[in-house]
Amino acid sequence: MLILHDNIESGNAYKVRLLLSLLGKEYKCIQYDVVNGETRTPEYLANINKNGRIPVLEFEDGRCLPESNAILYYMAKGTKYFPDDDWEQAKVMEWMCFEQYSHEPFVAVAKFILTMLPKDTPRRAEIPTLHEKGYAALQIMEDHLSEHKWLVGEHMSIADIALYAYTHKAHMGDFDMSRFKAIEKWCKNIEAEPNYIKMF
Repeated sequence: MLILHDNIESGNAYKVRLLLSLLGKEYKCIQYDVVNGETRTPEYLANINKNGRIPVLEFEDGRCLPESNAILYYMAKGTKYFPDDDWEQAKVMEWMCFEQYSHEPFVAVAKFILTMLPKDTPRRAEIPTLHEKGYAALQIMEDHLSEHKWLVGEHMSIADIALYAYTHKAHMGDFDMSRFKAIEKWCKNIEAEPNYIKMF
């Protein structure tokens, strides 16, 4: 059986859980306390991921694949969640790069600071900058989704899964999501998919 090395609070890990559920794949999860260093042990670094992060998808033969978007790509190939058209494939990858470089570092980090670190953490000083850049990324999504049902093409893809994970929990990073009506509708479309599972 597939094994997902996981943390329930991680949107990156949730991406993988969501895709596996949508695909009807059986898997089991092993949870790690990332704040207290459980992915930085010598055993984890040697056997699971030398970069000391989750998620990691471990296959039946013992191979381990880290990085959430790499896992999404590998598992979605040949399914309806990754398009056949070369141009649409490139557009999926464009959105997934956008997620990792322009969205997740701000939306996800704000959530992390406000929900997983002590209230007196000095990292709270980062929140105004994270909000500024996070709102810019969300507005790019809002503008696109105002004219399209999905991020790419006529069907849900792993681009939607990748960006949904932290977007639908952005309020936990103190983002005001009431201003993003197209994103709200898009989230509901994803949540209506067969085999959809919640993050928590």
